Amino acid sequence: MTQERVAPAERVDGEIDVPGDKSISHRALILGALARGRTYIGNASPAADVLATAACLRACGVWVRDFPPARYALDGNGVGRFGAPGNVLDCANSGTSMRLLAGVLAGNDFEAILDGDDSLRRRPMLRVVAPLRAMGAEVDASPDGTAPLRVHGSQVLKGLTWRSPVASAQVKSAILLAALSGDGPSTVVEPLPTRDHTERMLRMCGVNVDSDGAVVTVRPATLEPFGLRVPGDLSSAAFFLALAASRPGWRVRCPGVGLNPGRTGILSVLEAMGSHVMVDEGHPAGGVEPAGDVEVRGTRLHGVIISGALTVRCIDELPIIAVLASQAEGDTEIRDAGELRNKESDRIAMLETGLRLLGVSCESSAETLTIHGPVRLRAAHLDAGGDHRFAMAWAIAAALVPAGAGESVIEGADAAAVSYPGFFTDLATLLAS
Repeated sequence: MTQERVAPAERVDGEIDVPGDKSISHRALILGALARGRTYIGNASPAADVLATAACLRACGVWVRDFPPARYALDGNGVGRFGAPGNVLDCANSGTSMRLLAGVLAGNDFEAILDGDDSLRRRPMLRVVAPLRAMGAEVDASPDGTAPLRVHGSQVLKGLTWRSPVASAQVKSAILLAALSGDGPSTVVEPLPTRDHTERMLRMCGVNVDSDGAVVTVRPATLEPFGLRVPGDLSSAAFFLALAASRPGWRVRCPGVGLNPGRTGILSVLEAMGSHVMVDEGHPAGGVEPAGDVEVRGTRLHGVIISGALTVRCIDELPIIAVLASQAEGDTEIRDAGELRNKESDRIAMLETGLRLLGVSCESSAETLTIHGPVRLRAAHLDAGGDHRFAMAWAIAAALVPAGAGESVIEGADAAAVSYPGFFTDLATLLAS
């Protein structure tokens, strides 16, 4: 476990090229493995989570060759044609790897075990176990409903209509990937629409996908190989964009990032708080994923209410939004955020602890978090708790401490590598510019 020291920022004005989108990179590798033929992926995320997905696919007999730092070539095996792994599939810290691969493995007639680190073993898995069982796969979790998962699939699963009790793109994606091995169409009905990377990329591979808001239907199909340059990760850019938004006169530009509507909630929140957000859309990645340049300029901010569909659209960015809220005039209330308690850590509890160490007044309930601003942050000793989002969010908070108030220390800063290995180097470059 490493420690990073971050001093207050005096001025922020620059451009950051963030790495490839983590969510899209996972799906590109998996869909490339399910296609019949050679797939090429460029600008893939270097995140440890994505490396875990690639390693699991190799263990299932898929030819996956990487060309560092960010390119892959795959010769896909096809749907239902994976090989039985000789050992436990290690998903490390990646819930995306575990849940999506459970859906893929449900369509293969062999037994596999998916496991991960201590953090992943605390995350709920029955939300994917139940639908995959309903489709005819044998899937078991631990007595606590967590990893390890044992999956014994079938090359022909049952098509079904599944009403998901949670709004989760990972759960939806697991079902849609299993549906490729179905005996008929499968439909997922969500309480609220979630990010639709899987649906868009399945269409890119020639799959018939029908979607209408929170209702998605997929039919069994053979996937076509593809070439894709992954756009930059907006969730990674969010930390720098929030930093720029926090002070009048500060500016950050992030070129070539993904602009999937299910992921742009952070931009909606920044605009609602009063910052200047400029978006210049470019050509869609792979013809299906919106992408473009984003620039944020800081102004005086005010508190907002984040709830419902907007909470879902910025679920991964809520930790950095909470940090930014400490600099806004008035209260910011984050509602309908109970899912934060089921992430790599209990993110609501982590936010309360860390924000109070920084001198911020806040309180929470099971589903909400309220932050009272504005506050002159104080330097603090902060713990990332093994959660990559907090390693980065606390670093941005440290940069927002008034000049001359001292450095802050982030324990466990190496957790940032789960999604953004070069984060602290890029932050130091920006603060020195």
